[in-house]
Amino acid sequence: MATSGACFLAPTVSPVIRCCVPPSPSSSSSSSSAKMKRNPNPNLYPTRRFALVTEQTPSSTSETVLTSFQENGSFLKIHEKQHTPLLESETTTTTATEEKNRAEEQEAKTTASEEEEQSRATVTKNSIPYRLVVENPEAVTEAKKSLKDYFEASSELIRSDGGPPRWFSPMECGSRLHNSPLLLFLPGIDGVGLGLIRQHYNLGKIYDIWCLHIPVKDRTSFAGLVQLVERTVKSESNRSPNRPIYILGESLGACLALAVAARNPDIDLALILVNPATSFEKSQLNSLSVILEFMPDQTQLFLPYMLSLMTGDPLKMTMENVMKGLPAEHIVGGIAQNIVAVPSYLSVLNDILPRETLLWKLQMIKSASAYANSRLHAIRAQALILTSGKDQFLPSREEGERLRRLLLKSQIRSFDESDHFVLLGDNVDLVTRIKGASFYRRRKFHDYVADYIPPSPSEFKSIYDANSWTLLLSSPVMLSTLEDGKIVKGLAGIPLEGPVLFVGYHMLLGFELPAMVSRILMEKNILLRGIAHPAMFIKLRDGRFPELDNFDQFRLMGAVPVSGSNFYKLLNKKAHVLLYPGGVREACHRKGEEYKLFWPERSEFVRMAARFGAKIVPFGVVGEDDFAQVVVDYDDQMKIPFLRDYIKEIAEEAINVRTQFNGEVGNQDMHLPGMLPKFPGRFYYYFGKPFQTEGRKKELRDREKAHELYMEVKSEVEKCLAFLKERREHDPYRNIVARLTYQAVHGVTSEVPSFEL
Repeated sequence: MATSGACFLAPTVSPVIRCCVPPSPSSSSSSSSAKMKRNPNPNLYPTRRFALVTEQTPSSTSETVLTSFQENGSFLKIHEKQHTPLLESETTTTTATEEKNRAEEQEAKTTASEEEEQSRATVTKNSIPYRLVVENPEAVTEAKKSLKDYFEASSELIRSDGGPPRWFSPMECGSRLHNSPLLLFLPGIDGVGLGLIRQHYNLGKIYDIWCLHIPVKDRTSFAGLVQLVERTVKSESNRSPNRPIYILGESLGACLALAVAARNPDIDLALILVNPATSFEKSQLNSLSVILEFMPDQTQLFLPYMLSLMTGDPLKMTMENVMKGLPAEHIVGGIAQNIVAVPSYLSVLNDILPRETLLWKLQMIKSASAYANSRLHAIRAQALILTSGKDQFLPSREEGERLRRLLLKSQIRSFDESDHFVLLGDNVDLVTRIKGASFYRRRKFHDYVADYIPPSPSEFKSIYDANSWTLLLSSPVMLSTLEDGKIVKGLAGIPLEGPVLFVGYHMLLGFELPAMVSRILMEKNILLRGIAHPAMFIKLRDGRFPELDNFDQFRLMGAVPVSGSNFYKLLNKKAHVLLYPGGVREACHRKGEEYKLFWPERSEFVRMAARFGAKIVPFGVVGEDDFAQVVVDYDDQMKIPFLRDYIKEIAEEAINVRTQFNGEVGNQDMHLPGMLPKFPGRFYYYFGKPFQTEGRKKELRDREKAHELYMEVKSEVEKCLAFLKERREHDPYRNIVARLTYQAVHGVTSEVPSFEL
């Protein structure tokens, strides 16, 4: 229960495409390492937006060329030049005067750098992006493309289309992380390969992205496409055997991904299946293919319908903009632009899917669905299935559940309000779903510490907004302790440098977490990495326990499953770690057990902290008894037959912890206490003076010494709880009515005062 817590440039000028033409397919394996080369000087070609790799074209040469699409459609080939170093005779002799000038310049730069460091150290908390995005969302912006960009880029890409299917890499993708895995994008029925255009910026930060482009007039069979992707997968696997290969397939592309995975069970693949077309036989597309086969002219009716699904419901989008509080002129302007743009969109769509191509693609989907379904039993790859709740083409939601049951290592996430073209929709961030599902890894197995990517400001804003009601109701008061022992309001006493271990009381159902984690992140720019129950990460089987997507927020904010290795890794990375020794027993306590600690006798966390010289920050939090009262606890529920059976079923679905302990601190069955809500009070947090373990590693190896410090920490937590319970009696704004009255006078965003220290 404990826890811590996309992009093509606007086409102002003609785009530039970089092509790498490898040898024939027979030697594709040896040439794969040369694919996707970057220009050594990107400033020479600032408008370049695609890196293209031709897979199947036989050629006797492997020279790299730059191909620029001009406005008139002609081609200009520019050969890359190698930069030769200057000869010794061309170098300039440095004089003593120049050396002196250079030294003075260096000294000036050093002084300026020191001043810059000092100013950076004095930057106020208002510069923290997590705080800015909450208080002023417009101040923190992230690059985001639109549907207009998709159609304009598609039009450019197919303008001089021809040849076989090939890979390209969007050049506007952000700087990747070290050792980023390869992601192959396999498009849906359109075949252009730009279905990720609204995700490029964020995906490009963590993946090396290759997109498959299938030219409009290409008639490569499904089996041929399988072989093409399979060659690439085998080649890249041989080149980087310890790096996973992600295959993201949409609709038809999902069938292609499944086929490749079935044929290569020994290659480390991770599949992301978006509205897979394996349900083609049950879909409207199947009926449409039959109709179009006998009435081909009806394609003129299908494409406008397809476009309507891509552009979305204008009334719904208008209402969403109104709810966001956008200016009326902005809303009206957006509606007008969409009305004007629709004819041009339809024209591009007709170029992408002319009648012959559409009929060919529908027949291919039919064969692809049959091929993939017949080989599902052979798939051993991980799979993340993404489904749309309002898919008008395919029964995606039902199909997603079917595939989840059939694929051994799969999980599912649903976009309830999205249609078939979910990746082109508004407010859809694929990276957020991947991170929330703990599906991102850079090696053979997922590492919750090494593979973790902190939330972006926009991701944090979404989580903050989802929990804003708890923050409003609880109006948290934060106290901390300085090094000299002085208690101050705010978080000034929180250590900035890690490793730091926060140890405290786990309030009923973890109600204290949203306010504590968000406040520390917004004011100190510190992300608490929570040690959490493994049930939030793994289900042993399907049943009554909540689906894992209910805990995506916790994983996104840095929670890791409880284990000695994860604890070790976090401290080793100098993280700020949140640990609740009381665990589930404390968070699901019985009647009358408010603020009682249920800590085991073992002092292992003290010894681990000493190993890394971590500071231990004890803390207490009170206020749960002002919000709810437990009226039906675990003991009561175990006396009721159907509730007892329900608890036992949940226990069989979750991994047990603390099986080595007996009594109250042993493994606690997961259950939901029956609570009677109260008129909301207020939450109070008190972070005590940190305990120092640096330099005490040898001393604290002794179990008795470690136990002494353990008991001191526990005693300090109890003192924090007692202090808060006493001081809150003097808070004139403990009641929510008093707080709302204060904010009505001083402003909704004003901080409500509390007791005097």
